[in-house]
Amino acid sequence: MAGMTGETEKGRAGGVFHGRIFYGWYIVGASFVILFFNAGARYCFGVMFKPIAAEFGWSRAAISLVSSVNMVVFALGLMVVGKVYDRYGPKWVILVSTLLISSGFVMTSLMHSLGQFFFSYGVLAALGVAGTGVPLMATLTSKWFDKRRGLAISLSLSGNSMGQFLLVPSLSLIAVGFGWRASYRSIGIVMLVVNVLLALFVIKGDPQHLGLAPLSDKGGLSREGGPKAPLTQLEAGRDFGLRQAMATPSYWLFLILMFVCGGGDYFATTHFIPLATDNGILPLTAGTMLGWYGAMSLAGILIAGPAADRIGNKVPIFLTFMLRFFLFLLILRYKNLGSFYLFALAFGFTHLITAPLTPMLIVRMYGAANLGILTGFVNTVHFLGGAAAVYMGGLVYDRTGSYQLAIGVSAVAALVAVACCLGIRERWHGQPVEATLVSCM
Repeated sequence: MAGMTGETEKGRAGGVFHGRIFYGWYIVGASFVILFFNAGARYCFGVMFKPIAAEFGWSRAAISLVSSVNMVVFALGLMVVGKVYDRYGPKWVILVSTLLISSGFVMTSLMHSLGQFFFSYGVLAALGVAGTGVPLMATLTSKWFDKRRGLAISLSLSGNSMGQFLLVPSLSLIAVGFGWRASYRSIGIVMLVVNVLLALFVIKGDPQHLGLAPLSDKGGLSREGGPKAPLTQLEAGRDFGLRQAMATPSYWLFLILMFVCGGGDYFATTHFIPLATDNGILPLTAGTMLGWYGAMSLAGILIAGPAADRIGNKVPIFLTFMLRFFLFLLILRYKNLGSFYLFALAFGFTHLITAPLTPMLIVRMYGAANLGILTGFVNTVHFLGGAAAVYMGGLVYDRTGSYQLAIGVSAVAALVAVACCLGIRERWHGQPVEATLVSCM
């Protein structure tokens, strides 16, 4: 019980610490649930792709552009979310974002024109996802843990995987039985109820807002007036802001890597079902494959976070993009039931590996003081890569009648990410603690 327990915390937190369970684990649980529904809402787009095209007669490029706009707005929204989070904490970010995402999905279920689709899904839902998605939950969880940070983030983000595994097939069944509009309407309403309750009654803010310190090996838990953990090198030195981080080659290499990562993630999740059904796979079978994609992403993050605690972040990232390179080559050559299942399972395993590793790597290299804005910018670039790849996939299909060229480009991009990973220096980029102490004297 040592990892998940600490002294009983009362008083300043309004009695929100129960028994001997460190409150950070409640944050992990709340993040899991929020991401569970967030993932179902986001990844069902591939399920709705062909039904929407059939109802309105829109091209794949047009529908892909809506998804791309969604990701661009989402990416830009992450920068705003990062700044607001660093200044005001997570509760109001989650509440406002929930209103936006729920409104966006309900309005999408009522839309009758491409312009309405761009506004409801491309703008409103995207702004909501920015404040309830993986980047914010990873940042929130990371601030509650020094000890077992990788495990905590992985458990939190596993909600994203389980949501994709369970909700995507469920929403596929709803779409087949009641239409795609019923799927969007139901997930929008459920998210509104669940997220508001969690934001009001569970999400209490970062630990320093409650007079606490993160769970740590160095001195244990800390309360106002209680023992505090000794300063680490990162705490004693001056943590980096965005401008300082952008002056280092490692940050730029990581940005390029994450642009490629986003492109692979969202090309796969958006175009996998259309690609599979184009090649004779039944829609429900393709939806099940995408659900298993999500289940395997759970295995990926549960392994990646604890592994990074032991061996660092670069090795899991390197292996991720090497595997993706070979998977793109596989699907470029073979398009049958077995190859699609293998692609879904193996690519799904890699899908969320960078999610827990991003805040861990940023803290390792630049400190935690500006983690929201530093990870926000990285994730902005990540989703801009996703937006570019999603639109490229639709456009290539409309121009050539297949996804072959888009798959080939994705394979080459994976090798670029491998090269960038090798160039990143996974160490503190500031002054050593001794130099910092001397400069302060």
